[in-house]
Amino acid sequence: MLVGFLFINLKELNKEENQPIFFLTNTLEFPSVEYADEEGLLAVGGDLSPERLLLAYHNGIFPWYNEDSIILWWSPDPRMVLFPSKLKISKSMKKVLGSNQFRLTKNTCFEEVINNCGTIKRGDQEGTWIVQEMKLAYIKLYKMGIAHSYEVWEKDVLVGGLYGVDLGHVFCGESMFSTTSNASKFAFVKMVQELEQKNYALIDCQVHTKHLESLGAEEISREEFMKFLKITPHYI
Repeated sequence: MLVGFLFINLKELNKEENQPIFFLTNTLEFPSVEYADEEGLLAVGGDLSPERLLLAYHNGIFPWYNEDSIILWWSPDPRMVLFPSKLKISKSMKKVLGSNQFRLTKNTCFEEVINNCGTIKRGDQEGTWIVQEMKLAYIKLYKMGIAHSYEVWEKDVLVGGLYGVDLGHVFCGESMFSTTSNASKFAFVKMVQELEQKNYALIDCQVHTKHLESLGAEEISREEFMKFLKITPHYI
């Protein structure tokens, strides 16, 4: 059996009572993303095992939930993505890139990056979706060589960074943090430039934000996004 079909009340998601959603069983499968609701919610439950996470990302699905919630799986339509060649770099950012203010490393302190992403306060956000269970799951992916982090240093102090899941031709960005102005943007720009050189198809940014839009990200349909996911990675 693929999934159970369950009627539950998800008031914390502003759902109507008795709205049907898919409840995952122990079977390592997901329903088709076409069943996601208008907000992108596809299913609940399951686990965060490496196998399930990889299956999810390869099928345009990602987990996103709060500490007091069961695991929620999403596949929004439209999807926010950045095509590497369309990266926008402001004049002020070009000056930062041309200076010696920051130093970039990759995969040197993944756990520190994800911990910072989960603890840095954001203006209009209460709490964090990067709960302990999520941290442990992505650390496993990192140890498998699938999740990566980009770290930004200023005078040997970690001041920014980001992490995500690497599918070989699509990089699925998860979160970034900054304790100094432009630090996370520096990591993002450097990452995109690297992925462009490696001929990656796109960076998955998941959902729209004005910040990502200012960097050149755009919305495409879920159907189009799924086509990019089905491209054979360049290393195969």
